[in-house]
Amino acid sequence: MAGLTPDLLLQAYAVGLFPMGERHDDPTLYWVDPEYRAILPLDAFHLPRRLRRTVRAAPFEIRCDTAFDAVMRACAAATENRRETWINAPILALYNALFQRGQAHSVECWQDGELVGGLYGVSLGGAFFGESMFSRRTDASKVALVHLVARLRLGGYRLLDCQFMTEHLRQFGTIEIERGKYRRLLAQALKIDARFQRDLGGVGADAAVLQPTTHTS
Repeated sequence: MAGLTPDLLLQAYAVGLFPMGERHDDPTLYWVDPEYRAILPLDAFHLPRRLRRTVRAAPFEIRCDTAFDAVMRACAAATENRRETWINAPILALYNALFQRGQAHSVECWQDGELVGGLYGVSLGGAFFGESMFSRRTDASKVALVHLVARLRLGGYRLLDCQFMTEHLRQFGTIEIERGKYRRLLAQALKIDARFQRDLGGVGADAAVLQPTTHTS
């Protein structure tokens, strides 16, 4: 996939493709077009009661777009449960370029001046493509996801693409849909002029994701 540029990357997202690397130390990229796509319906986000209490207790300082590269590198770092990663040097360069253009964003959890969790993704029209997340403190990535959903809802987004289903995502109401339906939803979302909200404007993240159609259990 030599010669891949930020413009070509966005064109790929617009038709339902996204790139991944073979390994962190291998510059090879390949396109992914899953038969089934995981999406998190923004109007049906499920916020578990325990996590809601954590969000309201605010153990982390939430920032957006202040440490995009650091979030990516933290997502790429090996852990005890994941020795290998698909985030390689070309991925880092491409998505940092999108960030500089305002088309990629990070949601960050900070504690005592340290970046302890977060996520990043790509914004295109009314679609947000979640790429990866990390956590160095209990619930940090979950809190970041709640804040992401709050910002997407307030910003008028229609689609949150999670790419692949995981048990971590399933608890929030993430569903899998077949490729054709995903592309139809994507086409509709791309017509929307959504704006990523770095500031919730005084609205609590829990309130933003619970009103008016979400629920707790």
